[in-house]
This record gives sequence, C-alpha cells and structure tokens, in this order.
Amino acid sequence: MKYIDFCHIAPTGHLDLVQNRNTHLVLAHLIEQDEEYTNFYKKEKDNGATIIMDNSAFEMYKQGKPMYDSAKLIEMGKRVNADYIALSDYPDAHSSQTIMAAKEHAPIVKEHGFGTFFIPQSKIGDLEDLKACFLWAKNSDLIDYIGLSILAIPNAYGVEKDNKLQRFVSRYMFMEELEKIGYFPTHKKMHVLGMVDGPNEIKMLAHWFQTDDLHTWDSSAAVWAGLNNITFDESPTGLLNGKFEKEVDFSASWKDPKRIAKAQENMHYIDGLFYENSL
Repeated sequence: MKYIDFCHIAPTGHLDLVQNRNTHLVLAHLIEQDEEYTNFYKKEKDNGATIIMDNSAFEMYKQGKPMYDSAKLIEMGKRVNADYIALSDYPDAHSSQTIMAAKEHAPIVKEHGFGTFFIPQSKIGDLEDLKACFLWAKNSDLIDYIGLSILAIPNAYGVEKDNKLQRFVSRYMFMEELEKIGYFPTHKKMHVLGMVDGPNEIKMLAHWFQTDDLHTWDSSAAVWAGLNNITFDESPTGLLNGKFEKEVDFSASWKDPKRIAKAQENMHYIDGLFYENSL
C-alpha cells in the first residue's frame, strides 16, 4: 500500500521543522512576498522533494480578499521549480466559474511544464454542484491532481462556519457520496487540503489510503497549534476545542523551546497516524 505524504506547513521562521520531507505544499502569495520562504523550498526541490504550489485561495477567502491573480501563478511556480500548480478556484461560487478558469489556464500551465492541480468548488449549500465539479475534474484531460478543499466541502453542506462537529465529519461524508456515484478509482492523484477540527480526521479518511485514492495531505495544524501552546489531546477529534481558528502568521517566530517542542510533538502525532493507517 502507498504511504500518504503529509505536508506540514510552518511560518518562515520555523521552516527547519519541515525540512527534508518528501512533498511540500507551498503558497503562491508567500513566494511573491518572501525570499527566504522561496529559497527554502527551491532547496527542498533540489534535494528531491515534490512541490505543489497552492493558489492561496483559502488564505484570500478567509481574509476577504480577491483571489490571487491567475496570471502570476506560472511565474511563482517557476520561482520554486514547482511540480504542480493549483489552478484558480472560487469558493462560494458556482462550479462553472472554477471550471472556466481551469479551461482557460490549464493548457498554459501544462505548456510551461507543470502538472495541473484542480480544486472543485460550489456555492454554499450546493452539494450536487460540487459533486458535478469533481466529476468534471475526474473526466477532464486537463487535470492531473484533484484537491479536497477544507472550504468547498463544508461549504457544500452549509457547515463551514460555527458548526465544528458537522464540519469535522463533512469530508468523510463527501467521500462516501463520491463512492455512491462510482467516482473511485479516479486514476488521478488526490490531495486533502488542510485539516478541519482535529488530527483524527486522518483516521476517518484512512479507508481511502488503502484503496490508493488519496496520495497527499497538507496542514499547518500541528506546527501552528504547537507554537501557540496547544497540543493534540485525547478528545474524539484530537483537539478538544476544535480547529485553532487564528490565521497563520507566516512572519511569526518563537524562541521558546517548549512551544517548538509542542509543534514537534504534534507533527509526530500526525506522522504516526499516517504510518499506522498506511500499514
């Protein structure tokens, strides 16, 4: 069985925590703004890592900002020698907007030698449209990699805000919905974007590790919670109070060895879950 690569995400001042991992997910807007961040991931690529460049849609959506400019994605991808570029996606918009953007930009991305990473979206509450968007991605030759968004799926169920219990189980339930419509196997790579209300979401999705439908996963949860003095716990989700909602400050840096140790402990917990559930 294939081992699932987990991409821990860390502030620039703590990138040493994520050094020498097999796969990294990097953020386009940080590549544009932060030379230290860019140089770190260029070196990781030179050392053999796979680099997936995200389009920063989650960060822009949460900040209420416009989506990152599609025209800049190729330039940012080249700066870190990315393997895959996430095409522009549009949370809380009909799937046609994200699909139209993919049809326009995917051929250009491929011409420049990158693989395409597509993140299906729909309007809040429109589960059927989200399923249709996933089906389009599965059947399109334009798409190489498909992302399970931390926004799109809870949004489709109408549970992304102020409903931590249902948000926690939403991606599991959506994978079940995809099973029902014969979505698997996709014959494409799939990636889980972010982590909802605790690391034990990994256990819920472990079935699809065994069927080789999921390939990679990313989250800042381990590092960011630890640096903020929070450790994973024995609650059902692994975080008693659910997701630590404070936005990651990529310029933040701590010297406190106890906080750094907590980040490492959280990372070890997540890596252990992937090891245990990939046997």
